[in-house]
Order: sequence, then C-alpha cells, then structure tokens
Amino acid sequence: MQAPEKNRSFTQLIEFEIEPHQQLALVSALAAQTERLAQHHPGFLNASIQASDDGRRVLNYLQWQSREAGEAAFQGFESGEQDFWQLIRAHQAKTVTFGSFQVLHSLERSHDNALHCNLVGLARA
Repeated sequence: MQAPEKNRSFTQLIEFEIEPHQQLALVSALAAQTERLAQHHPGFLNASIQASDDGRRVLNYLQWQSREAGEAAFQGFESGEQDFWQLIRAHQAKTVTFGSFQVLHSLERSHDNALHCNLVGLARA
C-alpha cells in the first residue's frame, strides 16, 4: 500500500534504551538537538520526545514534509553536524533503534475541539 508521493510526510522514530539516571539528561539533550534541526533543516514539521515511566527508554519522534527532508537532516547527524553519535555515547545508550515511516493517516484535535482526520490517498503496490 502506497500513498501518492506528493502527499507523503515522513516520520523518523529513534528509540533509546538507557539507564534510568540518564533519562532526564538525554531528554534535555534531544530537546536542544531537535530545536537545532527545526531551525536549520527545511521541511521540518514537528517533533516530540517521550520518556517511559520506568526511566529506561526515550522515544524521539521527528516528522518531515518529505522523505528527502528527513534523510538530509539525518545525513547531518551522521556527518557530525549535530553530534548525534556523541549524544549516544554521552548518555550511555545500551541500544538505539531507528525507524522510518510514511504517514498515511493522522487524527488531531483542533483548538475549537473538533477532530480532523487526514487520510492520505492510498494506492495498492
């Protein structure tokens, strides 16, 4: 199942497994890094950083206008532009899992409390 190329947004999920005493520091570092991404990489839509209740995981969610925009930003990570690998070492991440996804359906509540569904047109592969 694929959506038309022009309507696809692109999401990167990065999950960190860490020791609980590292969680708050990692969240702070990711917040700063995400702000730099938003300022310096075109195509940035939104991001969130989520922390597990047990303190052992952090999930970084980044959404881009296109796959190309997300991949360009990630290439900046790999080249040291955002010092991503140093961030992983500094917070002693046991594992880091990367996932890339195309957004095909979203639901959100607006300021007037209405629900808005964005269903991207689907085509069978």
